[in-house]
Amino acid sequence: MKIICVGRNYAKHAEELKNEVPSEPVIFMKPKNALLQNNHPFYYPEFTDNLHYECELVLRISKNGHIQERFASKYYDHISVGIDFTARDLQEKQKAKGLPWEIAKSFDNSAVVGKFIPITETMDLKDTNFCLYKNKEIVQQGNTGDLLFTFDKLIAYISRYFTLNIGDLVFTGTPKA
Repeated sequence: MKIICVGRNYAKHAEELKNEVPSEPVIFMKPKNALLQNNHPFYYPEFTDNLHYECELVLRISKNGHIQERFASKYYDHISVGIDFTARDLQEKQKAKGLPWEIAKSFDNSAVVGKFIPITETMDLKDTNFCLYKNKEIVQQGNTGDLLFTFDKLIAYISRYFTLNIGDLVFTGTPKA
C-alpha cells in the first residue's frame, strides 16, 4: 500500500505558503507506517514546535494500473477526509538547505484518514465540500471545485510514474487554512 500525496493543489494554499502555483501536480509519498492505524490517538511529536494540519479528501484505489484520464474514475471507489500533518519548522529548515523534507511530512502517524464511504453516481465530486473542526470550531474548509487538478487528472498523472495498486491512498491536496 502506498500513500501518495498531492501538494499545492489549491491555488490559495500555495499562495498562503508563498509557493508558486504549479502547472503540474506536485507529488510526494509517505511510507505505510505514516498511516495512523485503528483509530489510535494521535500524539504531537516531540521533534517539532510547529505542527500543521492539512485537511484533504482521500481517494482509495480499487484497481491496479497505469491509467488514462478518461478511465480514471473507474479506478477509485471510496472517499474519505484525511489529515496530512506537517512539521513546518523541520520542513522550512530542510527546504532552506535544498534538502528533501520527508522528515517533516512522512513521519510515523502523519497521515490520518476517516471512515471511507463508497462513491456513488449521485455524488458530485467536482463540487464537494469538506471541513476540519478543531475543538468544535471550523479551522479549515474547502470545495473540490477549487482543485487545480481534478481527481481524474491526478490519478492519470500519478499512474504515469507509479503503478497504482488496490488499496493505495491518494491525498488530493489541502485548501487554505
